[in-house]
Amino acid sequence: MTTTTYPEPLRSASGFDLTPPSESQRVALEADLSPEEKRVLLAHGTEAPFCGTLLDEKRAGVFCCRECGLPLFRTATKFESGTGWPSFTQPVDEAHVRAVEDRAYGMVRVETRCARCDSHQGHVFPDGPAPTRLRYCINSIALTFVPEGERLPDPLLRGDGTA
Repeated sequence: MTTTTYPEPLRSASGFDLTPPSESQRVALEADLSPEEKRVLLAHGTEAPFCGTLLDEKRAGVFCCRECGLPLFRTATKFESGTGWPSFTQPVDEAHVRAVEDRAYGMVRVETRCARCDSHQGHVFPDGPAPTRLRYCINSIALTFVPEGERLPDPLLRGDGTA
């Protein structure tokens, strides 16, 4: 009798499974997105400034990837940047946000993507407040807010916990 072994999932330092969704999981995740969510998350779009639903969210909690549910930012790191998009000084875990050089529109910027599902979140700029001096400028539509103490979204059924 042979025993089949499966590789351990790729985990962040905070314990979250970063293994990318399978093709069938990706299809299911994308089917749950609205046309505007698809435009931002999948086609690297940007929502209009000052109209995102999470811009004024101040309750304690976690901002998760709208597509796969991975926790990306905490309210404690959110600040008012005046740019019209939710802004944060740092992610929940550095491994949860992937940086990609973006040369679109004749600019050189750093795009931020969810490290698990690779969805577009926004951009990071070196003009934020202390302690990091970073400004993660994120589209509201790319996030789901989970109040502190509530269960995190788990569309991939990975049992990742509460906010």
